Amino acid sequence: MPAAAQDTAAQDQAAAETTDANTIVVTGSLIRNPNLVQATPVNVTTADQIELKQSNTAEDVLREVPGVVSNIGSAVNNGNGGSSYVDLRGLGSNRNIVLIDGQRIVPADLQGRVDLNNIPLALISRVDALTGAAVTTYGADAITGVVNFITKKDFSGVDLSVSDQITEKGDGNYFRADVTTGVNFDDGRGNAVLSLGYQNSNPVYQGARDFSYYQLDSYSGSAGGSGTAVPSRFSINGGNKVINPTTGLLESGFTPFNFNPYNIFQTPFRRFNIFAQANYQLSDAVEVYTRGMFSKNTVSTIIAPSGVFASSVVIPYSNPYLPAGAAGQFCSANGLSIAECDAARVATDPTDPNYRTFSTVLRRRMTETGTRNSEYASNVFDYSLGFRGKLTSTVDWDLRGSYGESDKTQTITGYVLTSRVRDALLATNTSTCLSGNAGCVPLNVFGAGGSITPAQAAYLLSPSTTSNKTSLLQVRGLLSGDFGWSVPSASEPVGFALGSEYRKYGAKQISDTLSKTPGELGGAGGAAPDIDGAYDVWEGYGELIVPLVNDKPFFKSLTAEGGARYSKYSVRGGGSNEAWTYKFGGSWEPVADLKIRGNYAHAVRAPNIAELFTPLTTGLTNLASDPCAGAAPVTNANLRAVCLAQGAPASSIGQILDPTGSQANVTSGGNLNLKPEKANTWTVGAVVQPSAVPGFSFSVDYYNIKVTDVIGSPLPGDLISACFDGLSASSATNTACTVIRRDPATGGLDGDPAVVGGLFSPLGNLGTLFTSGVDVVLNYSHDFGAVKWALNATGNYTAHSKYQATPTSINRECVGYYSANCSFTGSIQPKYQWSVRNTFGIGQADISFLWRHISGVKQEPADVVASGPAFEGTVPAGNGVLSGQNVNFGKIDGYDIFDLTTRFNVDQITFTVTVQNLFNKKPPIVGNTIGSTTYNSGNTYPSTYDALGRRFAVGARVKF
Repeated sequence: MPAAAQDTAAQDQAAAETTDANTIVVTGSLIRNPNLVQATPVNVTTADQIELKQSNTAEDVLREVPGVVSNIGSAVNNGNGGSSYVDLRGLGSNRNIVLIDGQRIVPADLQGRVDLNNIPLALISRVDALTGAAVTTYGADAITGVVNFITKKDFSGVDLSVSDQITEKGDGNYFRADVTTGVNFDDGRGNAVLSLGYQNSNPVYQGARDFSYYQLDSYSGSAGGSGTAVPSRFSINGGNKVINPTTGLLESGFTPFNFNPYNIFQTPFRRFNIFAQANYQLSDAVEVYTRGMFSKNTVSTIIAPSGVFASSVVIPYSNPYLPAGAAGQFCSANGLSIAECDAARVATDPTDPNYRTFSTVLRRRMTETGTRNSEYASNVFDYSLGFRGKLTSTVDWDLRGSYGESDKTQTITGYVLTSRVRDALLATNTSTCLSGNAGCVPLNVFGAGGSITPAQAAYLLSPSTTSNKTSLLQVRGLLSGDFGWSVPSASEPVGFALGSEYRKYGAKQISDTLSKTPGELGGAGGAAPDIDGAYDVWEGYGELIVPLVNDKPFFKSLTAEGGARYSKYSVRGGGSNEAWTYKFGGSWEPVADLKIRGNYAHAVRAPNIAELFTPLTTGLTNLASDPCAGAAPVTNANLRAVCLAQGAPASSIGQILDPTGSQANVTSGGNLNLKPEKANTWTVGAVVQPSAVPGFSFSVDYYNIKVTDVIGSPLPGDLISACFDGLSASSATNTACTVIRRDPATGGLDGDPAVVGGLFSPLGNLGTLFTSGVDVVLNYSHDFGAVKWALNATGNYTAHSKYQATPTSINRECVGYYSANCSFTGSIQPKYQWSVRNTFGIGQADISFLWRHISGVKQEPADVVASGPAFEGTVPAGNGVLSGQNVNFGKIDGYDIFDLTTRFNVDQITFTVTVQNLFNKKPPIVGNTIGSTTYNSGNTYPSTYDALGRRFAVGARVKF
């Protein structure tokens, strides 16, 4: 979304929101002096731009800002934890902070991130995005910057608004209503504002779009899907086979399960929110101010049916549903003679000496149990109370405290319980189970889809819950203003800020027995362990802004600034850490039309509670190719030795499969010994605002951010390369190889997380992150008689976005590339992005065009080497609308999308009509397996590109 240019005048007008004669909110500084310009560039999105776009959530607003990489939001389904986050510069959503009026609010998760769903858009005056140099001002977590939502101050009157949005296909309805009321009282000494909001959105299924109905494999171009399918697959003699329904025999080959139609492009969302704030002048010297917010959100995710995902089961040979042909094959595979097999087939009592069982790894999609559903219900409140006033005529004081809590409960349904599957397979008749457990119904997994009866399906299911509770207590005292004197060559006084702050974070995850039992919930991806952690931090800080020269030849102004912050962290059970951060910068205006600015900052980020306290847990990661899969280990002795050393049985060599759905198991966890990350950031730029061209401003800024001692894990590609690149005879004893643990039955890297550890990727301080680029902002307005024209344009060029997980890992460049390993940037990080809005006003009406561009990207070169090139050619038949099309899944061309908005006033009512994606631009198709499951879904990247198609939004607003 276009952002207002930040220049000498605009810094005072846009990035400094006046609440009264004494209060100025300037993002990026604690010094409240409206006459002092800042050296740090700030991108601004105004309330008017939000209204023209008809954005419904803060995540919608920020998704359009070039330089912001799409993170978890409404377009993420499989991987959405019920919250939305912002990721400045693609270095991680945990390396920037979100503020309201310069103040932190309670985080929504154990990583300390703020849920954008809780931001009250109806009361937002503007949104400031500051890149880098923010840690000294705002504390830890602000390595890549801050997003500051500035609310409307001294609001008086009533503002009612309602809007409704729907896609051209008739789905995805999104309704929003807000009412804001404010009043000034006691002859203007006080003001109180109350804002109430409601939102509701409906899902958009991937099966409702022709390009995403069939799941396509990114590397073969053929119909892909999950290896957990229907009919069941059973491990036998190291391979996986299905039962032929006609012959009852186990045979090779299967049809992958197409899970796309069940998944969604827009997650259902329901929200109620209350935001209130007030201020009152108690005396000429003291003002009291307060703010409270409450939000109740419900986010739903829907994914394909559950099942048994490569779990080991024990089955009696006398199971009533087991076909005779398959029983004979299992007998042979386990060394039973024909006579022993025949006797076992009729032995129904476990005390019978002929009673026998066999073990197998089962993969079976339980389509009969319906979809897997997760409902995330969040309750958030955050309350702040403060006092401020004048200490002297030039110095202000401010003392405030706040406390907030977030409680998010995930309730999941439709997940098959592995223990009940095992229970129900131990049956020798069709009515009772050998365990004797009440309610157990013998299970038929040996037939085609539909073989599981409603009674059997009901026994397999039980809801499960996991709760995340977080809290934040903070107290801050601040002195700010100026010393009342200036250096001899300047007319402006030296400004300062001096303060101290205390914050205490607490967070816990509480799971029921089902959720924290590894492998119990079929398709949950891993256990949700109990976590309980806390830390607090004491900080002291100071800032200076020193005007050096004013109104001299070639020195319209010259200003220097600096700041430092000392932080001491105390971690429950983990000792303490100390850190210093600092910044310095300056701005020079040789003439009134030109400003040159720059700054440098040394920053830190302390580990969050999830990084400190999460125990080692096995979950899922993305991996398309397993080096042990296929025939390669048969002929390569060194590779065979490594596969065996990792736990693959000898019988599986030559038959190991690539991870199902390109998802392998990974074991990772936190570390109480983690140290803070360190970062050095700097920016340099210029602002041009020529007096000869009224209404025109232009800014360009270069940024450079390097983070060392990065708290992170090696990427899947790094873990595979560390073991399998340059194999030798000694590789089978190499620690990088032996920490990888395979399924002891199938040799694969996927399967029951209680048994298969998969890749090993614990957190450490070994990584390095780096990004650099250029931001450009242009604004121009001009009146052509009765027509008023306003141009707002903002663009970003990202030169680098690199992550090196360990000193021996690839220094992976991901600008302009996509792959599973490039998911550390969130969704795709293009090299170029821009947004251009042209608005034409005539009387009481205006029309506005928004053009957004994303430059072309392609498959990451390292992924081409590791996994092979993405598919290029003709899509095979049987894949719906894509059948017969020539595609290249390894390349995405430049992408342009346009919005059109018409707005007009009738008395006190403003009507707004917006057509989003005016030309119904389709998203690029790259298949479903080339990227992270979180962002590569529905054969595209729906967080980056528009998967919904043309949408219509209408809104009405009345103010009185």
